Amino acid sequence: MTYTRPHGARHLFAAYDLGKNKLYGHIKKTKNRSKFLEFCHYLCSLRPADVRIAIVCDDFSPHVTTKRCRRVVDWAEANNVEIAYAQTNSFWLNRIEAQFAALRYFTLDDTDHASHKKQGSMIRRYIMWRNKHAQDERLREVVNKANVA
Repeated sequence: MTYTRPHGARHLFAAYDLGKNKLYGHIKKTKNRSKFLEFCHYLCSLRPADVRIAIVCDDFSPHVTTKRCRRVVDWAEANNVEIAYAQTNSFWLNRIEAQFAALRYFTLDDTDHASHKKQGSMIRRYIMWRNKHAQDERLREVVNKANVA
């Protein structure tokens, strides 16, 4: 089924901190290399500069370094960041996917938001709730089920 999107789509840039069990997300109108690097700058602001982080990405083109465009790899090298790429069609290896399953379950399933603004607000409120209630039994159940699937 095809849906009409007269006002376009929105894109969620998200990261999951395994050590802190926290989810971070920014909603943008476009999903391109510049917006991806903006989000990476934000992630780096969350940790001391001397702490190396690894960002696991899928193979979506804004994440990937090519011979023509080295912006991502150059930025990573300059900022003590390792970019790791998950294999194509191996989404189950990326730990954030279970977090997305919970976000969909608690925020998007069976909803029809009147606007992108309302949907974005609900997603932001969910992320704040999720980070405060990371041990919530219902949340853990949805995440664990997604991790097994």
